[in-house]
Amino acid sequence: MREDTIPKLSKDLCNRMLTDLESARRPVLEAIKCSLDNSRYNPKVGYLTPGDKRVRSELNVASVQKMSRAIFILEILLRNIETGAVNTKREIYYISKGEVKHNPELGPLDFTDQSESDSIIDFICEMMECYREDLNCYANDRGGQTYSNQLVVTEALPDGTKAVVDLSSLGTSPFQPKNRPQSLTLKAKKKIDFCLVVESEGTANTFVTNGFCKRNNAILMGAQGVPSNAVRGWCRLIQDQLKIPIYFFGDLDAYTLQNIFRTLKAGSAASLIRNSDFSAPDVRFLGVLPEDIKKYDLADYPVKENDIQEARALKKASDVLKNDPFFKDKKNKGLARILEWLLKNKRRCEQQSYFTVDPRDPLMPEKIIIEKIKKGDFI
Repeated sequence: MREDTIPKLSKDLCNRMLTDLESARRPVLEAIKCSLDNSRYNPKVGYLTPGDKRVRSELNVASVQKMSRAIFILEILLRNIETGAVNTKREIYYISKGEVKHNPELGPLDFTDQSESDSIIDFICEMMECYREDLNCYANDRGGQTYSNQLVVTEALPDGTKAVVDLSSLGTSPFQPKNRPQSLTLKAKKKIDFCLVVESEGTANTFVTNGFCKRNNAILMGAQGVPSNAVRGWCRLIQDQLKIPIYFFGDLDAYTLQNIFRTLKAGSAASLIRNSDFSAPDVRFLGVLPEDIKKYDLADYPVKENDIQEARALKKASDVLKNDPFFKDKKNKGLARILEWLLKNKRRCEQQSYFTVDPRDPLMPEKIIIEKIKKGDFI
């Protein structure tokens, strides 16, 4: 969204509220409902999109604080747009507390903790259908640690200048994009064959140190758990600008498949208005796959059902198979079958188990990964 659009939308919104109040009508604020029950999945699009449901807040005793806080935070965000200042969500929380400190009349709007102000910022974005970055508000996100001997990144800086980074000049140090990678332009010095997203940053670092990028014309990225907006946006940029295959290498367990991989590939229900720019629909699940356990004699182990987190992940797996439009779509039946296997067998296998195949060959995990890519052993 263009910056000059947001002040106009904000002014129109506030004028409508003021007109309603002056006419003895109750103002109403509406926002897109960002939840699974309002999520749609079209395989031709490749990511979760919002349905028709909306959250409607009408002025009453229960909603007056939420609506007042929305206007309060909106004013702070508009001031940033006007001055060109940027802030993190954490800083916005403290700026709001500073406003209350210097104007006691604002006391009823004060936040007890940051989660309350964060939810208001999200509500404003969902109401105006814009990204929080459009409001000069940034989460403390960071992109995946990225390595390549063939990739050159050009960043357009706020002052109009450009910064150029040749990743081959960084040695074993990673390039890590900021949380809005859309300001970056990517160029390959020579043909790049694929991008490998490794869920564990530690294992990604091991691959690089052992020479993965020297032997392969590839991009290697360490993603670290549930992908942040920055990681998702960075993967989308690689997909769109370089047009190369992207493979995800992570654990074989319910949490990885439904929380980490699904979020990377199709976005999340909580960020329906962002998924078009913050998802990588072309990414494939390289593994660990259930058949890899037998094929490579990998070390797996039973899920501890008395572990709260493990039990929660299995319960969610059962729920998403019934209710998540992504896993219900026939295009993703291969991924759904993995979840069904996990529920039936209650086993899990970590990505590092590839190191058990030949403990005296530090390159064996890389060899298996390259073999799987060449043979098409992915989903």
